[in-house]
Amino acid sequence: MAADPSSKPRKPGPSRGANVARSPWREQAESYVKNHRKIARDSVGRMWRTPIASLMTWAVMGVALALPVALLLLLTSLQGVSAGWESSARVTVYMKLSASLNQTQELAREIRADSRVTELELVDRDRALREFRASSGLADALDYLEENPLPHTLLITPEESARSAEGVAGLVTYIEGMESVERVQIDLGWLQRLNAMTDLLARAVWALAILLAVAVVLVIGNTVRLSIESRRDEILVAKLVGGTDGFVRRPFLYTGAWFGFGGGVVAWILLQLSLWWLSGPVERLAGLYHSDFSLDGLSIDGAFALIIVAMLLGWLGAWVAVKRHLDDIEPGEIAGGG
Repeated sequence: MAADPSSKPRKPGPSRGANVARSPWREQAESYVKNHRKIARDSVGRMWRTPIASLMTWAVMGVALALPVALLLLLTSLQGVSAGWESSARVTVYMKLSASLNQTQELAREIRADSRVTELELVDRDRALREFRASSGLADALDYLEENPLPHTLLITPEESARSAEGVAGLVTYIEGMESVERVQIDLGWLQRLNAMTDLLARAVWALAILLAVAVVLVIGNTVRLSIESRRDEILVAKLVGGTDGFVRRPFLYTGAWFGFGGGVVAWILLQLSLWWLSGPVERLAGLYHSDFSLDGLSIDGAFALIIVAMLLGWLGAWVAVKRHLDDIEPGEIAGGG
């Protein structure tokens, strides 16, 4: 009778040895993760045990973060509207009164052949007078005119790539040099001034954002410094039993990150409330000017970015405080105090 293969002794495979070799590293990694998880929970618990102080810190961070973000959103909306106005810019060419219709048509063909022009409409003198008569309400007064005082007109729409202020200015210069052209009109001066103002405001907002970010770091740093002072004895004991600097500073870094998280959420709530409060009046004002201007809020990605930036600022403030004050606490204080 053949022997049962299952009765043969089994040799340990290489995989078991590999598992045994990896287990210390795996246990160390699991211990590290558990320690971080525990410290993160403890940091949240400590914050909730002082709700008034935590809420005040979150409120200060929320206001400091919401202000520059709100101004940046407003500037973004203004730049979007000005880009729309710039892209719809149309050049109006007024011919001399002595220019005939044939001369105007020849000039229109020459301009239409330019690659910077996507559309051209010729409005002759008779049509212009009819439209003016219908829209002005001065039909009776116009009957006393011996001749038509209006010139032939060309309405030119620049090609999309030439609809910037520089592109339109170049096209205007080209048309002004043509024969029989009396005047070329395009009102981009106010748009250029608006763009210059928005660029200046954008730089001012970024400067304000940097200053407020520094203020947030200082607020968090001061808050964490007070926490370090209140836990001085605990830190001394931890260092006495062999706690590393990384182990000792870890709770405070988590505290700073949680403060940043709360401040980012408060900032997002303030932005949403402000948008809800202002959207109605802004839409009514835009409707009076026949504009589609509206305030754009933060997207989901923008909200996540705001919260992440707030957490990084909170972590940075905590790190600065820990680096500055934790090194001053040494176990020798206990011996000296005894």
